[in-house]
Amino acid sequence: MALAVMIGLAGSVVAAPAVADEPAKGPAWGACPKDVVTKTVVLECATVPVPLDYGEPGGEQIKIMISRLASKNPGKRRGVLMLNPGGPGGSGLAFADDLASFGLPASVLDRYDLIGMDTRGIGHSAPVSCGFTADQGYLGNIPPYAVDEAAVAEQAKIAKAVAEQCAAKDKDGRLRHVSTANMARDLDRIRAALGEQKASFLGYSYGSALGAAYASMFPERSDRVVLDSNIGDTHLDQAGMRRYALGMEDTFPDFAKWAAARHETYGLGRTPEEVRKTYFTLAEQLDKKPVGEIDGRLFRLATFAALFAKTKYGLTAQAWQSVRDGDAVRASQLAAAAAPSPADNAWTVFLAVTCNDVEWPSDVRSYQRAVAEDRERYPLFGAASANITPCAFWPYEPAEPPVAVVDEGPANVLVVQNRRDPVTPHRGGELLDEKFGDRSRLVSVDGSGHGVYVIGDNACALNTTTSFLVDGKLPERDMSCR
Repeated sequence: MALAVMIGLAGSVVAAPAVADEPAKGPAWGACPKDVVTKTVVLECATVPVPLDYGEPGGEQIKIMISRLASKNPGKRRGVLMLNPGGPGGSGLAFADDLASFGLPASVLDRYDLIGMDTRGIGHSAPVSCGFTADQGYLGNIPPYAVDEAAVAEQAKIAKAVAEQCAAKDKDGRLRHVSTANMARDLDRIRAALGEQKASFLGYSYGSALGAAYASMFPERSDRVVLDSNIGDTHLDQAGMRRYALGMEDTFPDFAKWAAARHETYGLGRTPEEVRKTYFTLAEQLDKKPVGEIDGRLFRLATFAALFAKTKYGLTAQAWQSVRDGDAVRASQLAAAAAPSPADNAWTVFLAVTCNDVEWPSDVRSYQRAVAEDRERYPLFGAASANITPCAFWPYEPAEPPVAVVDEGPANVLVVQNRRDPVTPHRGGELLDEKFGDRSRLVSVDGSGHGVYVIGDNACALNTTTSFLVDGKLPERDMSCR
């Protein structure tokens, strides 16, 4: 990692211990902030103090805001189920309501108090900011598709400027303390504040990394842990980012098959192979001549995002039509899907966690080689996910090594994974299951998209995960759900 960039701001950070000190008293519950909007249930909120720097537990404290959907059946209540919706950078205060609206079984609602939260740096929990603005042109945390080496070099300039901007905005020195290890320590502080000997956990996407870290750092304090849509470790590194391209290759055939079956409506190809060819034709045309606000980079990014859920297929096919026909006004909807309004806080936390957790390569040439490799290996999206990010120029050294997955401890981890997932491909579930060894079981689901339990529609996965959360029944071996 290039530490020369404002190295003076990095300072020295003491590696923090795994054990989190227990707070003296429990949280004071009350009404949640007005921006915590719910549709199905009523939540209550509170804050839990935690050290900004666990290397100095008696130093500056920050407050983590948590929410609670309490069990209404004390006779069946087991404890608390802590939730994380992913990111890093996603607010989880209203996530219990989201799951309830998706149809989280009543047996789970009876069994646990659902505990949502804004993890450190997010929303109401000591938020951090790089100061991203709408006119800045920063597209978020997936780098753009690079058509050649020059495009990687140009992106390196943007990435370096973003890293410098984040450091300049970090006036209070909080950014370097936003990491997965510290978030896992915060989870243990929350567990203790709630008066629980153990805590269960349900996490999606990046939440799988946080849950894996918690189960590894505090194995005897973890109860039942469900890791859904897995990035493959306790942190996102360059290899994990590059797996986005594998995920798109795995998942795109589902969209191509869907579009081919509707060729008479959308005209994108009569076979999946023809739809794939249309993708490349449109992308390459847009590389040379954008249509309105959409260029080849945004077209590829928007198509990648469309694979997260089948509900996005129709709008994506319509937008492809607009690009094909040169309709700049209608094609703008694709640009809007690819370039959402800047989520400054969320993007900042994503960068902080991703860059703080592990050291990234700093040599631009290494990214140029990776882009060239993945452009051939994963032609749909490889030259995007292998491209350079601000982590190459991050001004802070990792405070400690990334959390190692621990295979010694209770057999209490259920890894749930779609076989076709654009951002967390099935390989991520396999990797995490391998690292946990006998502690975990992998449930591989013949499904497409991002998210399995409750969010997806696979009955086998729903029943298996619910049984584990309610009764503690871990499958005897890894299993597949048709």
